[in-house]
Amino acid sequence: MTMKKTLATLVVGLAMPLSALASEGAERLTRILEPMQTYAATFEQQILDAGGERLQEARGKMWLSRPGKFRWEVDAPYQQVVVSDGDEVVLYDPDLEQATVQPLDQRVTHTPALLLSGSADELVANFDVTRSQQGSAERFTLLPTDPDTLFEELTMTFRGERLVGLEMLDSTGQRTAIAFRDVQINQAIEAGRFDFRIPDGTDVIRDTH
Repeated sequence: MTMKKTLATLVVGLAMPLSALASEGAERLTRILEPMQTYAATFEQQILDAGGERLQEARGKMWLSRPGKFRWEVDAPYQQVVVSDGDEVVLYDPDLEQATVQPLDQRVTHTPALLLSGSADELVANFDVTRSQQGSAERFTLLPTDPDTLFEELTMTFRGERLVGLEMLDSTGQRTAIAFRDVQINQAIEAGRFDFRIPDGTDVIRDTH
């Protein structure tokens, strides 16, 4: 899987059946996520194989605004932009002069960015959540209860209730690890950040599924 495809899968792509009671981990994670209206950060992303060897890396910036709006920009080693206005997602690759437009999948297990909206019902209904403390870091491991998901395991790491790390493990054992820096929570983000104007001359592919 290429880095470009992996980024698109992670952003566009994190769904979930019913648990009777919220676990302590789910309740704690919900308390952290629910106050979060906006989130912005720079990021460094690594893809590791099952043996821990680094396959690819990238860095860039991201912005989130609930509900359902996000923008990921990869600056290096190549450029790529993924933007959601809450209804549609645009994946733009300037190197290929190509843009893919598709409806936003509202399932949290297929759109990881939506997880940060902090819906307690979705957490309880779709994941088994466990919490651990490692020094100043608070880690939450989320296991989807629906087998039809894009990942086998998702780990979110917080320091001072700020999301600083996200890891996704897929069925092949490949791990995508993202470290967030320069985190800003509940700061104003201009609305135009989540509108993407496709440049003239771009090959546009529309996926209606």
